[in-house]
Amino acid sequence: MAWIAGGTFTMGSERFYPEEAPLRRVSVDGFWIDITPVTNRQFAAFIAETGYVTVAETAPDPKAYPGMRPEMVQAGSLVFHKTAGPVDTSEFANWWHFVFGANWRHPLGPESDIEALSLWDHPVVHIAYADAEAYARWAGKDLPTEAEFEYAAKGGLEDHDYAWGNELAPGGAMMANYWQGLFPFANQMLDGWERTSPVATYPANGYGLFDMIGNTWEWTRDWWSERRDFARRKQADSCCAAISNPGGGKLKDSFDPAQPQIRIGRKVIKGGSHLCAANYCQRYRPAARHPETIDTSTSHIGFRCVQRRP
Repeated sequence: MAWIAGGTFTMGSERFYPEEAPLRRVSVDGFWIDITPVTNRQFAAFIAETGYVTVAETAPDPKAYPGMRPEMVQAGSLVFHKTAGPVDTSEFANWWHFVFGANWRHPLGPESDIEALSLWDHPVVHIAYADAEAYARWAGKDLPTEAEFEYAAKGGLEDHDYAWGNELAPGGAMMANYWQGLFPFANQMLDGWERTSPVATYPANGYGLFDMIGNTWEWTRDWWSERRDFARRKQADSCCAAISNPGGGKLKDSFDPAQPQIRIGRKVIKGGSHLCAANYCQRYRPAARHPETIDTSTSHIGFRCVQRRP
């Protein structure tokens, strides 16, 4: 782990997606953070010691999902499949497929295996929020707040779009694992990786942290909101005092009023992944954020942990 001294920074962005705004001054106390995302090797040690069974390895309870077709009541997870050509990028079902038997041990489905694919030092994926929490408890750690993650991802830089500056690929250098080309069908693989890459493949940021941007999305402990409270505060507070150690949010804010039948909360994930591209989801940036339902696992979401004692 690396120690991140506390400080005050400008959180958010007004140059990309509306949910990242408004800009606001935020302060965080010092904390320790994992230098890399949790790897398959580390997660396997947790499983071996505890016998924990992940959400993706557990068949869903039909009572929790009214209307679920009987054939869908099987363990599995969402796996990305590259399309044959251009598709409507507003419809994620064009590339996400629920695969029975897909989980952290079998990231592409039951016929795949982390041993055979040499993925021990890649970030663990197919991790639901409860799985990340369980690992953190076992390790005597916690999950980062959104503010802690963003502060750490910036690496000490202010007013830069990326964790390394304002140019995505300075001098043509690949600084993170993201999608080069047209998503979701034409990955040029200029970085050498079609899916996840081993942790610490790319340069560390200013705090010595790897993969805070790209490779896999990472869970935070904050419930999702559109930050309307921050917007109201910015308008109301003339002093613009820094917000101290924000985090957590409210579960009620995470529900989509347009889909009242869905009562599963959403947490904030940060960092972007190997599926973020210039033409789709430019979220390979510290300020970027996205909601994810807590019971969902996918082939591009992992996590890392923090400790808040010196």
